[in-house]
Amino acid sequence: MLKKKHGSSNAPTRNPSDFHQDITHPSDNHSSTATIMEEHSRLTVRFSTHRTFLTTLKSQLKETFFPDDPFRHLAGQSPYQSAWSVISYFVPILRWAPNYKYSIFAYDLLAGITIASLAIPQGISYAKLANIPPIIGLYSSFVPPLVYAIFGSSNNLAVGTVAAASLILSSSISGRVSPEEEPEKYLYTVFTAAFVSGVLQLALGIFRLGLLVDFLSRSTITGFMAGTAMLIILQQFKGLLGLQHFTNKTNVFSVVHAVFTNRHEWQWQSAVLGLCFLAVLLAARHVKDRFPRLFWVNAITPLLVVMVGGVLAFLLHGENHGIPIVGHLKKGLNPVSISQLQFKSPYISVALKAGLISGFVALAEGIAVGRSLALLKNEQTDGNKEMIAFGIMNIVGSCTSCYLTTGPFSKSAVNFHAGCKTPMSNVVMALCMMLVLLFLAPLFKYTPLVALAAIICVAMLGLIELHEMRHLFKVDKFDFCVCMAAMLGVVLVDMEIGLLLSIGLSIIRALLHVARPATCKLGKLPGTDLYLDIEQYPESINIPGILIVQLGSPIYFPNASYLRERILRWVEAEENFTKKEHGQDLFYVIFDMSGVATIDNSGIGMLFELHRILGKKGIKVALTNPSLRVAEKLVSADFIDFIGKKWTFLSINDAVSGCHFALQEARNDANK
Repeated sequence: MLKKKHGSSNAPTRNPSDFHQDITHPSDNHSSTATIMEEHSRLTVRFSTHRTFLTTLKSQLKETFFPDDPFRHLAGQSPYQSAWSVISYFVPILRWAPNYKYSIFAYDLLAGITIASLAIPQGISYAKLANIPPIIGLYSSFVPPLVYAIFGSSNNLAVGTVAAASLILSSSISGRVSPEEEPEKYLYTVFTAAFVSGVLQLALGIFRLGLLVDFLSRSTITGFMAGTAMLIILQQFKGLLGLQHFTNKTNVFSVVHAVFTNRHEWQWQSAVLGLCFLAVLLAARHVKDRFPRLFWVNAITPLLVVMVGGVLAFLLHGENHGIPIVGHLKKGLNPVSISQLQFKSPYISVALKAGLISGFVALAEGIAVGRSLALLKNEQTDGNKEMIAFGIMNIVGSCTSCYLTTGPFSKSAVNFHAGCKTPMSNVVMALCMMLVLLFLAPLFKYTPLVALAAIICVAMLGLIELHEMRHLFKVDKFDFCVCMAAMLGVVLVDMEIGLLLSIGLSIIRALLHVARPATCKLGKLPGTDLYLDIEQYPESINIPGILIVQLGSPIYFPNASYLRERILRWVEAEENFTKKEHGQDLFYVIFDMSGVATIDNSGIGMLFELHRILGKKGIKVALTNPSLRVAEKLVSADFIDFIGKKWTFLSINDAVSGCHFALQEARNDANK
């Protein structure tokens, strides 16, 4: 009997001759195995490269905050060219405007007029949803689009107000500042919340913190928007039934209670007119779905509903017959509101809360919409540049009587399908809104509230993505649960609670992926040099005496203990299997490190512990293909010297051959 040469002093004795000969490995001829090892010596893991701490820190910061390397083109440019490149990076209009052509303008003109026709009814509707004067919604479609055309990087995004942010502002502010008792203070607080949102978005963009938005997963956004849409639809019963009193709370129980408590205020005239408007809007939506080229029918229908409703209300004196109307809208462009921003208690605390929540939600929606539409044109959208554009847009907007704006999906989708080519479509929309504000605003005085309610209801249907929920349920049940948590949290409890709950679940899931990384046991696929997951490829062959474990994900302090226990369970199971099936012991454990992006001190300590534990059993540890970052740390911690450089290999196949060679050497020494 022979004690393994590479084991620790108290390692048990093994008999290498028990190792089966029917597996694929180098010939027993010593010269051929020596030739293989000579080949391995020419193809080894490089440990000589050592980067300084500052070099490593610079690389990590660059990958964290500048993964797209936006200034990579500055190399070789003159100082003037470099300065112009940096300025044009932050002001994208300087890039596309000099090369703008009249042929392109024809497309942007059509798109701009189309989205302007949608911006008028949506602006009035969402302003009512936020409990602010309808004219503010029109103001918010004039100045912000002009600012975005200068600083925005998306060719497809159409700027405007959104229902979700409008409802968040209303629910967050009205609890502390009543829109009925203090209408001016309430409006000024809404402006201040928009200013706070702009500062938040601008700061996130400047400091390249777009990664924070990534914590709002697709499932979170889907659930939150679906729940918000359901809640907004329920709240439109106030307009559909012509109610004068309603609740400011944002949960289904309060809304339903308010509808039936105030049933003595129900107006059948509003209900009938509302059903007619809903039928027309749904029919237009069906036409768009059935015939995509007729998208413009669905785009202009809301404006037609507003115009027809206004004519009917004017001729029938609707305000006197159970059909409430918008009321007076004054002519003129946006008045300056910078002096009206509220930075004193108690308004600033309310504005901070409302601004941070609504700003984050609006930011996530705008970036998601911009990226989705860019992919359809094989374009790229810089999330951090979009944050800067949204931030400047909302800061300027809050100083010019506008409330929170972003890139709503409905308007941006219309802009995309209308054939927009550049942000010039936003300029066209802004000019159309300017004409409306200067000359046509008073004509919308007779717009029935029931028409706005019907427009909002149909618009919200597009935010309830049932097909996406079915996809989540089919593909990933946990993502589906996150989606349902967001939706039910919004509908049953509160918008803020639903959002926080879904974000919390998303973060927990991300932490679970780090704390419980994917690891698997590998086997050799017959007839190849591939080593694959045995669970996925059952035909893969176990190599007697050798356990191959693939480690994935960074090895950090949250998962070091789990990996140690999981690997030891694999070792125990492999030992029992090898003894039962082959009548021999386990000699080697190979760790495939190719999927390990980085490792910290706890992870390195775990590897030392595994080496000592396995060494006591006479089991040798080998590593394959550690990355540069991992190799640097393993060398600095002396782990490579601890196990020996000869036990690090470029590939699993090399490692297996090396283990066979070492075992053959042990057998030859035993026979001497």
